[in-house]
Amino acid sequence: MKSYIPTINISSLLDGKFISKESRKTIQEIKKACIEIGFFQVVGHGLKTKDIKNICTVGNKFFNMTDEYKRKLSPKKWNRKNKNVYRGYFPNDVNGKEGLDLGDLKVSKKYSNNIRNQYIEYLNLQKCFKEHSIKKINNYFDDIFNLSEILFKSIIIYYKKDPSISNQAFSRLKTLSTLRFNYYPNQRRPVEISRQDGVALGCETHVDSGIFTVLYQDKKGGLQVQNRKNKKWYDMPFNKKAFVVNTGRALEYLTKGKFKATNHRVLWNRSKRMSIPFFFEPSFDFKMHPSYLMNRKTLNKGQIYEKFLNSSLKKFVEYQR
Repeated sequence: MKSYIPTINISSLLDGKFISKESRKTIQEIKKACIEIGFFQVVGHGLKTKDIKNICTVGNKFFNMTDEYKRKLSPKKWNRKNKNVYRGYFPNDVNGKEGLDLGDLKVSKKYSNNIRNQYIEYLNLQKCFKEHSIKKINNYFDDIFNLSEILFKSIIIYYKKDPSISNQAFSRLKTLSTLRFNYYPNQRRPVEISRQDGVALGCETHVDSGIFTVLYQDKKGGLQVQNRKNKKWYDMPFNKKAFVVNTGRALEYLTKGKFKATNHRVLWNRSKRMSIPFFFEPSFDFKMHPSYLMNRKTLNKGQIYEKFLNSSLKKFVEYQR
């Protein structure tokens, strides 16, 4: 079971040069995992275990607050006093779990007001978090964004293009990337019963929208990955030093289906647990087209990522706001 999900040491990629023999070998391992499975774990990623533990502590403290306190950060659907629609806290009566969706903390209130994009929202974390906790969240966002970009650049290298073109797709103040804290309380009943095998689920079967999802899961686990060929489900093993990485629909789109988004789900479990996924997503105005990675030129073609995301989010009940 464990051998189905490969673990890849990406330390050779951290210098960002991608020229060593070891880095080329690592890129081939990433390519193979993306094409054949769509999931892999990464170690040697450069993030300290202490920092990962700290961000988990910040998340758990937040979810242990009262419902009234947490809703200070809710979108206006769950707190009429707020103006935010996309970012913020959603309660567990939505789909059996509760969550906190955070965008780039570098986005200021002034920038958000000026750019007037539906997804670029300023969220005043001081309503619920102390300054030292906000700093930890900000540092973690920076680190996990940089890690995600390294993984994406490895795909660009595989396509024999200059990794600096990642700047065309990702701008920190325009990125729609989301850092989410997912909290599964003592669920009284499953949110879904799998039509395939009758298994009770705590999170529905789905694929992700972005380029990559980089996840830290707690030791209670529950995440399962579907084999695309035989449709069987495999448990994601827990490794406290590893991040789980999976491909999303945007990467599938850019690679013309070569790097497919993969079905995954979370088993129903009565015990409390938390996971921290980071959805690595392009700038809202990035024009997606396979020519970005392929050696072809196209003029005025492609799909704006914001519209692509609009379509993707419709299937998630927590985003029906």
